[in-house]
Amino acid sequence: MPAPTPPVRRIAVRSGGHCYENFVCGDDVAVIIDISAMDRVYHDATMDAYCLEAGASNWHIATQLYRRHGLALPGGSCYSVGAGGHISAGGFGPLSRLHGLTVDHLYAVEVVTVRDRTRAAVTVARRDSTDESLRDLWWAHTGAGGGNFGVITRYWFRDLAQPPAQVLLCTIAWEWKLFEKHPDRFRSLVDRYGRFFQDEHSGGDSDFPWPYGHWDVFTLLKLNHRKAGKGGLIVQLDGDRADSPDRLERFLDYLAPERDYPRSTLDRRTGEHPALEALYIPTRLPWLTATQNLNESGPSRCGTYKSAYHTAAFTERQLQVIYQHLTDPRYANDQALLQMDSYGGRINDIPPDATAVPQRSSVLKLQTYWTWDKDANFDGVHDYLDARADPTIAQPHLDWIRSFYADMYQPTGGVPAVPSSAAPAAGHTTDGCYIGYCDADLSDPAINPPANGQPWHRLYYKDSYQKLQATKAHWDPRNVFRHRQSIRLPGAGQLTAESPPAAGGAG
Repeated sequence: MPAPTPPVRRIAVRSGGHCYENFVCGDDVAVIIDISAMDRVYHDATMDAYCLEAGASNWHIATQLYRRHGLALPGGSCYSVGAGGHISAGGFGPLSRLHGLTVDHLYAVEVVTVRDRTRAAVTVARRDSTDESLRDLWWAHTGAGGGNFGVITRYWFRDLAQPPAQVLLCTIAWEWKLFEKHPDRFRSLVDRYGRFFQDEHSGGDSDFPWPYGHWDVFTLLKLNHRKAGKGGLIVQLDGDRADSPDRLERFLDYLAPERDYPRSTLDRRTGEHPALEALYIPTRLPWLTATQNLNESGPSRCGTYKSAYHTAAFTERQLQVIYQHLTDPRYANDQALLQMDSYGGRINDIPPDATAVPQRSSVLKLQTYWTWDKDANFDGVHDYLDARADPTIAQPHLDWIRSFYADMYQPTGGVPAVPSSAAPAAGHTTDGCYIGYCDADLSDPAINPPANGQPWHRLYYKDSYQKLQATKAHWDPRNVFRHRQSIRLPGAGQLTAESPPAAGGAG
């Protein structure tokens, strides 16, 4: 009997190294193309656009664009994330409610493509390319994620905006003791947070005593597990407006009136953010300084993310599930949390088919982090190798986040289902997942069964997947660039978590 054919190893591409799954550093990878040294940020007179090389980090982009040109990309706040993957996933951050997603400003992208066996080609695809296949390649890089079509080397942007010269930054926290004594106050706070951003855009019946005009308000509601002792809130708004201190206090008083929600300092780490107790008193800072304040490398640790787009405030059932899992006495991890990023504003004014990000709705993140707490491989140190040697180190954390997610979306099969475009069900409040927080569980049939009718590509891309597949067939017909959740060639079928993609495919 002939020996089995070994799997064909693949090529992976890395810019910042922030992939949440093993799509870049998997055991099936033969070569990693690391483009982090390609990090220039400059004005390209020939293109009449600002060029960002794909290896540039968020912080490098922020400093170079702002100090040299007074402009900003509405991208993420995590300073070390690389442009290559962040932008191709759509990209959002503290300025997105004012100025949209990063890809809403994308004019062109340079990609090294491999269409035959003899050579690679440097391809520049523009928003206004006369060739339809080039326009499709540009469009595919406005939210389909990285590792799909080639090696992204450069992006060009037009119509970038000036950030506020100053922003008002504030952090507050609430003791979990309050919420355990008064669970209704916890549910009310989370409910009012969701309703504020829902009604602000839709013109709903929120009782917030204020007319519209809060697109400059960016918030992160960071609900740590009760083990942390506190949950917190980060708020940033335009500091150039004279009314910003008053608007901030009105927002806080609407969300959690101090008479019922005694405030304290955010004096402990919440997810990827450090303790920020000094900002308990609202502080007006230059925009770039404020951006730097929200960044820290943090300790080395493992972590996993899950995401969901919500088109409306949480249901009563979801509020109960959130409280239940954040107070679960069987789980003791002070670095597990539900984080809710404010969305909407300018993001929701862009048509859903204008980019490959079809979800123009709100978003939340579920996160958990953990450290290596034993020397599982007996080499005298605690490090990531221990986690690989002993799966039980990670298992309690994975069990918690999976259980939380499954309970949260139990009525729609354990995932934040995309509604039917033909006849959306009344009361449907979810709209899929964010490809930037890739989640391999979504393509595991044991966790997201095919019977749900919500395959991973529908949760990420909704009805645009076939267009992305056609683009893949044209620009990468040999499936050179692939990973567990990469765009499949037409007819290639859906891969599972246990079956990594093979080379080849339709030509």
